[in-house]
Amino acid sequence: MSPPRILIVDDDADMVSLVREELGHHGFEVLPARSGTEGLQVLRDQPVDVVVTDLRMQDNDGMEILRATSDIQPEAKVIMITAFGSIASAIGAMRAGAFDYLSKPFEIEELALAVQKAMEDTRLRRENVLLRGEVERRYQFGNLIGASRVMGVVFDLIRRVAGSDINVLITGESGTGKELVAKAIHYNSERRRARFVPINCAGIPETLLESELFGYVRGAFTGATTSRKGLIEEAHGGTLFLDEIAEMPMLLQAKLLRVLEDKEVRPLGSNRGAVIDFRVIAASNRDPRAQVTAGAFREDLFFRLNVASFHLPPLRKRGEDLRLLVRHFIGKHATAQGRPVTGISREALALLEAYPWPGNVRELENAIERAVAFAESETIQPNDLPGFLHEGRGNIVDVGVARAMTLKDLQEQYIARILEETGGDRDKAARILGVHPRTLRRRDQRMERARQSGGTQTPFPGDPTVTARPGDGQSVPSPTSSNP
Repeated sequence: MSPPRILIVDDDADMVSLVREELGHHGFEVLPARSGTEGLQVLRDQPVDVVVTDLRMQDNDGMEILRATSDIQPEAKVIMITAFGSIASAIGAMRAGAFDYLSKPFEIEELALAVQKAMEDTRLRRENVLLRGEVERRYQFGNLIGASRVMGVVFDLIRRVAGSDINVLITGESGTGKELVAKAIHYNSERRRARFVPINCAGIPETLLESELFGYVRGAFTGATTSRKGLIEEAHGGTLFLDEIAEMPMLLQAKLLRVLEDKEVRPLGSNRGAVIDFRVIAASNRDPRAQVTAGAFREDLFFRLNVASFHLPPLRKRGEDLRLLVRHFIGKHATAQGRPVTGISREALALLEAYPWPGNVRELENAIERAVAFAESETIQPNDLPGFLHEGRGNIVDVGVARAMTLKDLQEQYIARILEETGGDRDKAARILGVHPRTLRRRDQRMERARQSGGTQTPFPGDPTVTARPGDGQSVPSPTSSNP
């Protein structure tokens, strides 16, 4: 690898010679220029990594060198040298794009350190550009991130399915990004100019779900003072995303099947139907085939939806993706919070890699969001991460123990920990977990019934799925998911 190339521009020949000799001892290749005009010519003729220029020169001043560097070699960093008493001018240069400045007289070690900092900044920027290019090469679907083999298969399926108009069924634990996959399919399809309409079949009371889906006319029921389109009709020309489809009541399953077969929707209280054109993408964190076998899901609807199918792997099976996701979430939340956080220490990253993430990508994002808020420097440290990652609460951080536990045990510990951290506030805990508060209340009721009957307090047998709110792409894993 060739040494970093430094251009020194100063009309003081002695200064140029001294800097050239001293920086050479630090392993830099120094190109001397004894005037602004000569410096401009070097910039046009040879690539450089850092430009060190005096602010005041007889011909072209340092500001002209700064502007020319920005135009000719925009990646090169500029360090401005200024005489004592010209600090205001130096600050002006910084605002104009200079990387750093030094006031005369200065120690050569100060200059060497400034050059090294400039080189490190360039290296990090190039690394980020390469990483973004790698992510874009492997994945071109917005917020889905992954470079692992299993996600490569998912991305390939998305590309293939997006080019057709078939119905799709997505399975996987909650928090794995099923809605993100559905959006990726929609926004890379011919329907991308029309709406993507999501509905969470478990997040809406059964009595309201039918009217939300099919709409109603005025007078259809008590309180229907106006007519309203249903979400199926709102999805005309676009995509209807049915999240947690396995939680849809059997009666509504039959009505949905009729709509899919006839391509016509009839609002409640109306005897006239509307012809619609839409695509259906459904998702579940249960195994739909097992639901069919158990008599909880219609087989004919399953076949209608399962034309193409995806199974999203849990985060614990995507080890090589964790670093990409961490970097992505740091950038996302640092920008959202206006925080100068740019990276994570090796020790903090090791804690993240040791944890099994029962809450999948949503839980990881929550941890990074908190760490960005708590970070006291540009780099996330172990103490910035949630306590459970390094205090061993619930033994979750102990990978050996975690591997011996069932997924249900991990999920229950995760939910219990969030409830503890929120002081038992179910509404706040539900927001963090990405579930409807009713889900936590049902959990409490099951545990109370178990205590009263003298049985074991296992909160999850036959548990209706823990689901995301409408619009959320990730949530807490389903306790009853039979997926691996």
